Amino acid sequence: MQLPHRENHLIERIGWLRAAVLGANDGIISTASLMIGVAAASTSSNEMLVAGVAGLVAGAMSMAAGEYVSVSSQADTEAADLEREQRELIQDPAAELDELTSIYIGRGVSPELARRVAEQMTANDVLAAHARDELGLVAHIVARPTQAALTSAATFAVGAALPLAIAIFSPATLVTWTVFGGSLICLAVLGALGARTGGADIFKPTVRVTFWGALAMITTAMIGAIVGRSV
Repeated sequence: MQLPHRENHLIERIGWLRAAVLGANDGIISTASLMIGVAAASTSSNEMLVAGVAGLVAGAMSMAAGEYVSVSSQADTEAADLEREQRELIQDPAAELDELTSIYIGRGVSPELARRVAEQMTANDVLAAHARDELGLVAHIVARPTQAALTSAATFAVGAALPLAIAIFSPATLVTWTVFGGSLICLAVLGALGARTGGADIFKPTVRVTFWGALAMITTAMIGAIVGRSV
């Protein structure tokens, strides 16, 4: 029998896409906001650039550590659930088969057919069947801490480099406005690319990320100006 073609579903991208979009988005917003906040508190463009470089390095490391710790916790929970499920399968396989049968019945399969399906699925790979249908663990959503950490750090650094590059090549008198405007354009492009890669409509994600980016930069600029006047 000829095997059907393999479909590439967009949900399979969710692990790395989430980390990539989050990293790049945070890189642009946090670095641009930091630079604009420093610019509002100081007249020196050098201080703005130093703040941007520091924000890039610290942010990339923070993103890597945060993602690794967070996703590792998820991976630990998944591993613990699988270990417990394995013990239950050894201790009481009949009850586990009944549980799997009830899951299929709950999805609309007749009791007789549900029982046969459960028996056939467990005959192939009993732990995989329970992991998928009882725990909801499938290959494309299993936690991968190292992948998430590296993706977040790399994309944060790329995102953070954009407002830095804009500042370097901008006239000193317009650097704050060019960083603000250029960062918003980068955020809009990022939102559209992320939505397109994930197969979603591009309008809402683009507006959403641009709005929150603008709000973050404006708020930081206001705080920077207030602190600059105070000190």
